[in-house]
Amino acid sequence: MTSPDAAEYTGDRRHVSASAPGTVTLYLGVGDGRGPGGDHDLVTVRQALDLVETVTVTVTGRHRDGVGRCLTGISATGRDAAEVPTDSDSPVARGALAVVERYHRSAPDAPLPYLHLSVDNGVPVAGGLSGEAADVAAAMVATREILHGPGAAEEGFARATRPGDTELQDLASSLGIDVACSLLGGTVLGTCSGSGTDLVPVLSRGTRHWAFALGLRELAADDVLRRLDDQRDAAARGERPDVRVGEVTAVQRALLTDNPTELAAVLANDLQAPAVSLRPDLRHTLTAAREAGALGAVVSGAGPTVAMLCSDREHAVEVATAVAVAGHAGPTLVAASSPHGARPVP
Repeated sequence: MTSPDAAEYTGDRRHVSASAPGTVTLYLGVGDGRGPGGDHDLVTVRQALDLVETVTVTVTGRHRDGVGRCLTGISATGRDAAEVPTDSDSPVARGALAVVERYHRSAPDAPLPYLHLSVDNGVPVAGGLSGEAADVAAAMVATREILHGPGAAEEGFARATRPGDTELQDLASSLGIDVACSLLGGTVLGTCSGSGTDLVPVLSRGTRHWAFALGLRELAADDVLRRLDDQRDAAARGERPDVRVGEVTAVQRALLTDNPTELAAVLANDLQAPAVSLRPDLRHTLTAAREAGALGAVVSGAGPTVAMLCSDREHAVEVATAVAVAGHAGPTLVAASSPHGARPVP
């Protein structure tokens, strides 16, 4: 990455921090592959958690050499820090540069910032809880403040109109539905199709308490989707049942009550079966969750994390402990739902 020319910049190193939540999958319906790329339509309900990523963006100089020269470095601290991607094509880099690119298009003659990104990691890496998406969302919010917030004009920035929340949400959607859900926060119904991504906040009463069992090995989402396609091809040949999630409206109705048992009964994920096929140990974890007294359990996203819905925090701790003792999963942890999306940190 490029180092700034100190002669070009003599101001203080202004920095802005922003946090964004990891999210858990309550429902994921996956359509059949479409088009030459095999893309899939998605319908999902995701809920923000009080597990957060915090990204600090620091201005280290100014330049006019194009958006590709903006990043001077990325560092990581916190949970699983050694596993956080810190290369120039990492998720957190893409989030910051998406906002810089929008700024550059709007004000092509304005100077651009040299930026250092620091990630304080609070969401398990590659676990199906959208930690990388939270990095993207937090980087977007922090970079917006760097370019348009207090002090930006004094540093030679703020030459373009500040993107509003709706525009930032649209930009997040272009980077992935999980990024958009983390940016918005709360509980969100998202649809993704060939015509684009649409997000609708979902009313959710009460706080949901979760225990999570992390997988012993990573699962790549592309591998899980390919296995899903293989399983559906086999179903079309009559070699296995074609089992799919029910209507998303059942989840929406369950969220209207503060009784977690109703939500537990309708947790569903079309990627659970292919994930279990690729990682048979997940079957043991799901069984251990039921035996530990979880109200419901589901693979979150493409896995390998198993999310276990509980009645309260004490119950979540008990379930997490029992599943850990069973020995079929990796580390366990507890979390609660959160109404917050990505936001600056004071």
